[in-house]
Amino acid sequence: MTAGLIALIVLALFVFVVAAAGVRIVPQARAGVVERLGRYSRTLDPGLTLIVPFIDRVKPLIDLREQVVTFPPQPVITEDNLVVGIDTVIYFTVTDAKAATYEVANPLQAIEQLTVTTLRNVIGGMTLEDTLTSRDNINHQLRSVLDEATGRWGIRVNRVELKSVEPPRTVQEAMEKQMRAERDRRAAILTAEGVKQSQILTAEGEKQSAVLRAEGARTAAILKAEGEAKAIETVFGAIHDGAPDPALLSYQYLQMLPQLAQGNANKVWVIPSEFSQALGGIAQRFGAPGAPDAPPPPPAPRPRPRPSHATTGIDEKAAADAEEAARAAREATRAAESASNPAVPPAPS
Repeated sequence: MTAGLIALIVLALFVFVVAAAGVRIVPQARAGVVERLGRYSRTLDPGLTLIVPFIDRVKPLIDLREQVVTFPPQPVITEDNLVVGIDTVIYFTVTDAKAATYEVANPLQAIEQLTVTTLRNVIGGMTLEDTLTSRDNINHQLRSVLDEATGRWGIRVNRVELKSVEPPRTVQEAMEKQMRAERDRRAAILTAEGVKQSQILTAEGEKQSAVLRAEGARTAAILKAEGEAKAIETVFGAIHDGAPDPALLSYQYLQMLPQLAQGNANKVWVIPSEFSQALGGIAQRFGAPGAPDAPPPPPAPRPRPRPSHATTGIDEKAAADAEEAARAAREATRAAESASNPAVPPAPS
């Protein structure tokens, strides 16, 4: 009885172990490849799955999520014979667990070597400047080649990125100098543009200022001319309203003669012909002694009506000034005739 119980317990334990060995739980985003007697049988999906113990064998689970792989820097020679170190980053996803298991032995190593060879082919046809400025083009070419080659491996390459491109140290120093020179050139151009714009604005301001000053001067000249014209018109109207007689006009004319002779540059004073007429008028009016014989004056016209404020005569001082001016004029006339004709005796003083 005891031996039978022990055998039953051992059998139950064996069945439990066999049943436990036939149960597999596959996590989400994982896949398992089942081999039956050494051959591919099926691919396990996520969840609870039963297999035949001791006959079926499940290979290590394959991650179906997108994976990121960074490769160490690879020396690549450009078209202009410069060696640059390029780091690459690849994003890939396993789409077929069976192909990823049986089509390639080491998927990561295969992708790395394929990336290096493809990168050398692409960079070998480009210059250093194109390599530094055409990363998108390089990424696109690498992705196209890798995706086509890894498709039969059950792997899809989603993205390929160049992590860094490191040219030689001497080339970096030359590029830095070139960059500084380019920035200095741009700064000089901007400074010149600023100076040019400043000079243009200054010239525009001076032009507008000159235009405004010219317009102001023109307006002032116009207003001054209008004022002088108005003053002359007012004086002319006042003279005509006052109705001055010829004697008063002759007296004013004689007063202006000394002002005409003033000045250091006046060496010769020519007596105008109107002076004799003015002098004769004054002499006839006041009966100055020594006046030259003159024809009798014409009959005086009928006096016109004058305003109440008009001057009717000249006072005694004005008459004396007129007589003195007449005598000085006669002496100047005789002196001029004596200078031109020595035969004429000078007038007695």
